[in-house]
Amino acid sequence: MDVLLLGSGAREHALAWKLAQSPSVGRLYAAPGNPGIATVAEIVALDMLDSAAVAGFAVEQGVGLVVIGPEQPLVAGVADVVRAAGVAVFGPSAAAAQLEGSKGFTKDLCARAGIPTAAYRRFIDLGAAREAVAGFGLPVVIKADGLAAGKGVVIAETADEAEAALADMFGGGFGAAGAEVVIEAFLTGEEASLFALTDGVSVVAFGSAQDHKRVGEGDTGPNTGGMGAYSPAPCLTAELEARAMAEIVEPTVRAMAEAGTPYSGVLYAGLMLTAEGPQLIEYNARFGDPETQVLMARYDGDLAALMLAVADGRLGAVAAPALADRAAMTVVLAANGYPGTPEKGGAIGGIDAAEAGGAIVFHAGTAEAGGALIANGGRVLSVTGSGATIADARAAAYAGVAAVDFPGGFHRRDIGWRAL
Repeated sequence: MDVLLLGSGAREHALAWKLAQSPSVGRLYAAPGNPGIATVAEIVALDMLDSAAVAGFAVEQGVGLVVIGPEQPLVAGVADVVRAAGVAVFGPSAAAAQLEGSKGFTKDLCARAGIPTAAYRRFIDLGAAREAVAGFGLPVVIKADGLAAGKGVVIAETADEAEAALADMFGGGFGAAGAEVVIEAFLTGEEASLFALTDGVSVVAFGSAQDHKRVGEGDTGPNTGGMGAYSPAPCLTAELEARAMAEIVEPTVRAMAEAGTPYSGVLYAGLMLTAEGPQLIEYNARFGDPETQVLMARYDGDLAALMLAVADGRLGAVAAPALADRAAMTVVLAANGYPGTPEKGGAIGGIDAAEAGGAIVFHAGTAEAGGALIANGGRVLSVTGSGATIADARAAAYAGVAAVDFPGGFHRRDIGWRAL
């Protein structure tokens, strides 16, 4: 079958790289893509938020499966329009994507379904939110309710930091995403990411990972979209993963179905492993970035066939996916200035050398200018290595980083420190 992939980041490059290896794939299209994706897929000029254009292209070209990478088109309902046109889609409906599109929606669902998560309150008024902060104690977690590119979360250590975060969110610092704010109790423990596939009825695990959100080494500085990740997450033992599936993910899928908004696609649970057991921090309605890079490096199956089984409601009839018993790590190379205003236009070289040494280099914020590759975003590349252990994967990833020539960028040198 022919497949259309929507998205332009390193997550989508990793998905395209794996889809291109699928025996079930004929032509692979991508929109809008990036220079890395263009090496494995045919780039088409489509606005991924223009649902009518996406559906029209899929129908005209006889596409058998549309894979939606980022959260924005999911929350905007692109999957709904494409499904209505008779094309299979990997990705939830707009109603189901509220699990990511509104943190308050997810917290309310958890409260109704008895899913373990931090105590919380929702606010649309700055004054009321200010008054409530004291009741949570410090540190306190303050979140913009809507989509904020992974940056709308502040862990306030002091009252002044909490005040600044609330003022920023209600003051428009995150646009419409901050019109409502969720304040949560701070959870103590280790964070891990658990991925599951579901067709709305059947649910299967699809690997674990740990990422590094802070821009600075030692997990310091502001949050980013992610500076690196590794898989599997050693802290998420088989026992804890089973608990998380039984107590968090599976009840969520049941609750969504009972509400008349069944969830189909990948469900990415951000977990805090507390002394009382796993608790949900938040959901994403798509694969993570940079977690996808390490998951795809570990998955050896036919990704397109698996995604089609999810889209067609046949997940329970196919073999459960199994990730290879090896580790993978990815290190993000970001442009100077990120996560603030990144410097664009910096020349990039050495990718061939990095890949000749065994790394996989996934493009994120790159562009071509005059035949040269340049930086065109905040996170620019994800250099990914694999090995028998996390230490081996780390060595492979950093060897790849050393081969890349990107003087206008930077990276963390301590990815994987928690595991190692």
